[in-house]
Amino acid sequence: MTVEDEVRARSAAWDSALVRNDAPLVARFMTEDWVYVGPTGPTPKADVIGWIAAGRLVHHTMVVAGGERVVPAGDTVLLTARKTSSGSWDGAPYEADEWISEVYVRTDNGWRCALSQKTVAVAG
Repeated sequence: MTVEDEVRARSAAWDSALVRNDAPLVARFMTEDWVYVGPTGPTPKADVIGWIAAGRLVHHTMVVAGGERVVPAGDTVLLTARKTSSGSWDGAPYEADEWISEVYVRTDNGWRCALSQKTVAVAG
């Protein structure tokens, strides 16, 4: 299996864990200092995992919609893809169509994500 295939599989497994809303499992896909960067700025791992554990953030679907690109650089891999998702935030339903960039690093426990950045997809 190529590095690119390993990271694609790891990302797909992480998406599956998110849809299961299993906070401890989701946390295992992230480095300890993982951060999510969105429209309001950076959010640390502890916040996101806490929201999932408390049921504030619930994922129903997470699907790669296209544009997937995987670029290895030594023990680091950049994955960029268009993803659609649905779920709820504080009980309010949401649907998202976003471009996501994830930085994966090779660790003693396999590939883990160190940074995730999302931006809303727009028709181009």
